[in-house]
Amino acid sequence: MTGAGTAFCRDCLTPIPGPERRCPVCRSPRVLRHAELGALSMAHMDCDAFYASVEKRDDPSLADKPLIIGGGKRGVVSTACYIARMNGVHSAMPMFKALKLCPDAVVLKPQMDKYVAVSRQIRALMEELTPLIEPLSLDEAFLDLSGTERLHGAIPALSMARLAQRIETDIGVTVSVGLADCKFLAKIASDLDKPRGFSVIGRGEALDFLAPRPVRTIWGVGAALAGKLERDGLHRIADLRAVAPEDLMARYGSMGKRLHDLSFARDTRSVNPREAPKSISSETTFSDDISTLEALDAHLWRLAEKVSARCKAKDYAGRTVTLKLKTADFRLVTRSHSLTAPTQLADTIYRSGREMLEKAMEGRAFRLIGVGVSSLSAAAETVDTSDDLFDPQAPVRAKAERAMDAVRARYGADAVEKGRGFRDGK
Repeated sequence: MTGAGTAFCRDCLTPIPGPERRCPVCRSPRVLRHAELGALSMAHMDCDAFYASVEKRDDPSLADKPLIIGGGKRGVVSTACYIARMNGVHSAMPMFKALKLCPDAVVLKPQMDKYVAVSRQIRALMEELTPLIEPLSLDEAFLDLSGTERLHGAIPALSMARLAQRIETDIGVTVSVGLADCKFLAKIASDLDKPRGFSVIGRGEALDFLAPRPVRTIWGVGAALAGKLERDGLHRIADLRAVAPEDLMARYGSMGKRLHDLSFARDTRSVNPREAPKSISSETTFSDDISTLEALDAHLWRLAEKVSARCKAKDYAGRTVTLKLKTADFRLVTRSHSLTAPTQLADTIYRSGREMLEKAMEGRAFRLIGVGVSSLSAAAETVDTSDDLFDPQAPVRAKAERAMDAVRARYGADAVEKGRGFRDGK
């Protein structure tokens, strides 16, 4: 199937020239058919309930159980399997609310090292298709497959179906795919038929498809902007088209032009494999408020290690360290510190955060602590010497941390830990 074929079976990948609803070979009902199928090459791929899928893969006894990845009665849901979602549980929901909706759920704490490793396996399979990959997170990415038909002997749609099959068979998690002619539509499409979905939005149907959709469908329109748009009488994407672009810009600044363009499905953004995230961070919410520096310090160290691991996995280093705290009465406190050189070391992130934490305490109790790095750059392009005239032991600690990384890479994430990592943070 290399030409303008318009249908194939997603299970056995057989081309289907006729109008059959089922595959004539394997009888699967998962037939992908679209008039523009052979002409579209922009894909968005999203893993289905990624963290939960990995845990169910590794523990088959969880297969038919509702599973929530999160933790603590005052924490939030990182992700939930589709069984739990049927009970109303969703990402970012407070844990106490999720457990009220789904009291029989199994709750597991996130294991980021495991998810990073699986993400790398998926990325390696993507790279066999195209070098034009733009990751958005561990579990989703854009892929531009234009120009790959001759290389793979298949249209991009079929190549993506093969990729989805390989990920499910070889790695053990499922994905959903969206295919279109631009990133905006591809991302919308990938969410239309989860899990194990594959949806196509063609250029010919884009305007009619978008018109009745809520403005919240537009990527980048969060709750605050959506509320403002709706208060201004702009509820549907079609409503945006009725307003002149200069008027939208007068109301909403540069976002106004973006809203107007996307309402007409105009999106010229290309896939940028080198695009870095703006920041990498981690946070935790406590079961009970914490008011002692020692207890907060224990949590800060573990969070710094998580941020460091993510930086190392993605080969990023950050110049700015930010500490985030939330008081018992829900007031947000943030502090930032710029380093002399970008870092991805847990020791450097922790020590910068610790200094800010000491100054921010002021006798208060906190219900949340977080730490992150921003002003990111490729780690290979920076030199993190951890050399501080006021801290001559910094290079020694940096060398020790790199040695620990080497041991973990060979023997597993739990092979070695620092003493402060054993504190319970209570």
